[in-house]
Amino acid sequence: MALDMNKLNDFVGKFVQDFGASLHAGTVVIGESLGLYKALAEHPMTPAELASKTQTDERYVREWLSAQAASGYAMYDPATQQFSLSEEQAFALADENSPAYLPGAFLASLGALKSVPQLIDAFRTGAGYGWHQHDAWLFHGTEKFFRPGYAAHLVSEWIPALDGVEARLKAGATVADVGCGHGASTLLMAQAYPASRFVGYDYHGPSIEWANRAAERAGVADRVRFEVAAAKTYPGKDYDFVAVFDCLHDMGDPVGASRHVLDSLKPDGTWMIVEPFANDALQDNLNPVGRVFYSASTMICTPASRAQEVGLCLGAQAGEARMRNVVTEGGFRHFRRATETPFNLIYEARP
Repeated sequence: MALDMNKLNDFVGKFVQDFGASLHAGTVVIGESLGLYKALAEHPMTPAELASKTQTDERYVREWLSAQAASGYAMYDPATQQFSLSEEQAFALADENSPAYLPGAFLASLGALKSVPQLIDAFRTGAGYGWHQHDAWLFHGTEKFFRPGYAAHLVSEWIPALDGVEARLKAGATVADVGCGHGASTLLMAQAYPASRFVGYDYHGPSIEWANRAAERAGVADRVRFEVAAAKTYPGKDYDFVAVFDCLHDMGDPVGASRHVLDSLKPDGTWMIVEPFANDALQDNLNPVGRVFYSASTMICTPASRAQEVGLCLGAQAGEARMRNVVTEGGFRHFRRATETPFNLIYEARP
């Protein structure tokens, strides 16, 4: 074997970055959970000052702050021995209303990683591992991570990109959000379109309980409800608008789900499908975004589909061509890419 030492050193350097990042994920979740980022965003602090502000232990906080500075998630001033957040760091780490709020992603990843022992067995046997079998950190992290992006784009860009849907929602429509999880997408739509009525469906009972409590807190429970139901069997007919957010590829039988959506829509209704951004060819997804989605799909999406009937296993990088096939095999005649972001593709389907 003839090793190229420069290439080896480059690869080891990549390992050092990745190994540090994997450990750093835990420190982000700790900082978010204890309010350390939010407190530090107020003004520069020493470890003792931040510990006092957040009622935490100074020695732990000092090590945590050092890790944040080494990772580029905080700044350190040797002259004052204070740590601080730049405006950009605070925007991404301390502002939960920011479209770039990031801590939820780390909570979701740590939740998914708890399933690794079971997934090792699944790799050997080909068995599935359902969404409901994961640790609750995955459910909470997914909401925290996805909600800011939905808040930034859903009402301002995605729905307006659909033919006639925005006007219909403003006038008063009946809407189903299928695979709604904790209901973040449902509630964002309900708050934006007070004349419309919404129902969210998800097979995961604890998520539905969470979503109904969230609707009460948001003051929209009079026209929003959440029910336990699967994508192929949820109740109701003549919906004006059906939406699925980042979950069609997780389903065991997405074609069957497509058929059921078609049956549940009005003849002039619209189905919006939000999916992770993906090109059709694997080689075109070998980039940082693709790395995130393929890794998540290995631990979450593909096992979830395998755990259900059919087990089509589209994966999180299915791409537009495969989604078109799923939707048209389900009976829809019209399908198009309505818009996109660096992280999402938004499709419009009509009967």
